[in-house]
Amino acid sequence: MAAKSNLVNMTVCLTAVCLVCAALLGVVYAMTYQPIQDASLKALNASISLVLPASEQEVSISEAQTAELGGKSYEYFCQLSSEGSVTAYAVKSVTIGFGGPLTVMVGVLPDGTVVATRVLSHSETPGLGAKCETDTHFLGQFEGLAPDVPVKLAKDGGSLDAITASTITSRAYTLAVSNAVELVKSLGGSEDE
Repeated sequence: MAAKSNLVNMTVCLTAVCLVCAALLGVVYAMTYQPIQDASLKALNASISLVLPASEQEVSISEAQTAELGGKSYEYFCQLSSEGSVTAYAVKSVTIGFGGPLTVMVGVLPDGTVVATRVLSHSETPGLGAKCETDTHFLGQFEGLAPDVPVKLAKDGGSLDAITASTITSRAYTLAVSNAVELVKSLGGSEDE
């Protein structure tokens, strides 16, 4: 015989379903948390090694450090020589693009020269702003960018070309690189860690 539908039965049934779903979500979260953290750390370490200059000498990478610039906190890593002096910085810079946060890892020498850049994460429009990860011309403009060259798009009085049809993403990327360079300059460039 079927149970009679009333408020108490519906409440008990809905509560039971919610508890089972919450328990399943908790189990899935517990099972996937560490693999996700491991994958994120691996991606971070890979991006750090890609933006720092290659060295014939033995170098090490410092633990994550933070610094503030313009009221915003930045995470950065130092490439250290065997003597302990800083040879380069890898700065994690976050700005807001067209689709939301755009996170870029920027390699910067102590004098402010940009070594290389890599996108860590973004939510830009596929086929347009998402080209900030793959457009070789756009990305190549930042490699070796001298400290005396303004990190600005040509549309904004600089010399860098934007990604076609993606001005907002290009400005956000350029701002992320500019902020990283300014952070390194604020750190005093060649300070020893």
